[in-house]
Amino acid sequence: MSALRTLALCYLVSVSAFGLAVGLRAWPGLTDQAARVFDKDVRRPAIEALARADRAVRAAHTSNARVVLALDAPGPADGRTLAHVELPKIERRYLSDAPPPMVQLTLDAPLTIAPDLPAIVASPRVESRARAEAPLRQDRPLTPEQMRARAHLAAMLTPEMRDNFGLFIFISKAASGPSAQRAYVFRKEHDALRLLYDWAASTGRERAEISPRGARTTTTTPAGFYQLDPERMYRKYRSYSWDQDMPYAMFFNWQRKGLPTGLAIHAATGDDVTRLGARASAGCVHLSADNARTLFELVRSEYRGRVPRFAIDADDTMSTKGKFSRRADGSLRMTDGYRVLVDIENYSGGDSDDAVALF
Repeated sequence: MSALRTLALCYLVSVSAFGLAVGLRAWPGLTDQAARVFDKDVRRPAIEALARADRAVRAAHTSNARVVLALDAPGPADGRTLAHVELPKIERRYLSDAPPPMVQLTLDAPLTIAPDLPAIVASPRVESRARAEAPLRQDRPLTPEQMRARAHLAAMLTPEMRDNFGLFIFISKAASGPSAQRAYVFRKEHDALRLLYDWAASTGRERAEISPRGARTTTTTPAGFYQLDPERMYRKYRSYSWDQDMPYAMFFNWQRKGLPTGLAIHAATGDDVTRLGARASAGCVHLSADNARTLFELVRSEYRGRVPRFAIDADDTMSTKGKFSRRADGSLRMTDGYRVLVDIENYSGGDSDDAVALF
């Protein structure tokens, strides 16, 4: 018998017992001894059983009660809701033949909901592709394209890059080829590069355009080495220049002529989701929503640390050639950041690309 049923029966027994006790005490023909016997053998055991059942109900680990939250405001900025708890129905065969009641407690209390990025609904085609692009198993052999990409990246990295970074994001901005418009994510393990992810990406359209704000601009994704800006990592961001959402935006820590740039890796939205795998962005690197979130969380959770800063030339522009800033004694100038190095190249993955370092 469940604790709830036991509790209900104990209540019935207790009511009867208390009524009988009052009657015995009021009946002049009964002695005090009979009242004491009843008190010891009936009333007190009933009270103890009731207490045990009550404790069992309170201590239960599971329940089929459900909490209902109903929004009472036009948007999440207000952050207020009305909450009520719906308790399960009581089976009527244990109590009466009346229809089982639904017991409902209502608590009209404001609750604060922290605003965050709303759910991004991808098309079924994109969702199936995201599931196929789960983390690669360590024992899974690499494809020829993946092996060439790893070898090419390894050939480009200097010893200082290997020593000071733990995650390498290799992005192809090529228009065609086996590896065109792909993002390869490698983790440094000892002296080797392990491929974690191989994702479809989109880089810039590589042409002059007029932005939605009427500004003449270019949609080029410049090739080179980049670091991530620890001060500009956003789950939710909107581009003013292009009037477009940039979920899971990770901006590059790259300044040009003394000003920070808007180059970033982020999730594609709208029609750009269907264009992954082709040049489609205004200059940023696009990933699917699932993959952008995966990379965002990986970087923030595992790769915060000290990193060398890239050198700045006389034009107050930061190097994209892998040249680091140094002190007078030749040592690297270090700063807090993310131990993540991004390499963007016009790399097709074909036989014409160099692949000189294999391991």
